[in-house]
Amino acid sequence: MKNGRQKKKGAVWMAGGALFLAASLALEAYNLWDDRRAKRASEGVCEELSRFMEAEENYGAEGQEIPEYVIDSDREMPVVEIDGNEYIGILEIPALELSLPVMSEWSYEKLKTAPCRYAGSAYAGGFVVAGHNYRAHFTPLKNLEPGTRISFQDVEGNLFFYEVSELETLKPQEVENMKDRGWDLTLFTCTYGGKNRLAVRCRKPS
Repeated sequence: MKNGRQKKKGAVWMAGGALFLAASLALEAYNLWDDRRAKRASEGVCEELSRFMEAEENYGAEGQEIPEYVIDSDREMPVVEIDGNEYIGILEIPALELSLPVMSEWSYEKLKTAPCRYAGSAYAGGFVVAGHNYRAHFTPLKNLEPGTRISFQDVEGNLFFYEVSELETLKPQEVENMKDRGWDLTLFTCTYGGKNRLAVRCRKPS
């Protein structure tokens, strides 16, 4: 009797272990698929944005000496609509080989396609960009070091340059601290497992 019960328990534990392993493999497979999907989506948008921005630069190259954002830093950032979403420009992090479109407004659903503006602007400062922790999006941010160069180009072709100052870890309830206007640019994402938020704080080079 005792041996029979032990065998049954062993079989149950083995079946449970097999189910757990299968679930883990299925989750990992889904995450890889979702990451590749996000990468393809971002690359497609970047290509369209780049073509638009090149045309915009060529069109406005003559006769405009002072960009409008310099005259009025509080102006709304212009947008380009692609597939029903509005984009404000392209974020470049050469050290990570990242080139990502940035949406004008954020939502959890939009983050599945591209990073999104969370607050502020490239013109007035306090520019905050949120990104999903996809490998193709903001997962690599944890590898950045102080002094790393980052650039952002708006849809009118204006370029803004930043340097990483520090990496900061915040609790989920501290997310409003992302809007600290003492920084020219903040990039943030969830840490692995979503327990905390990683914030990359940047300043314009002096």
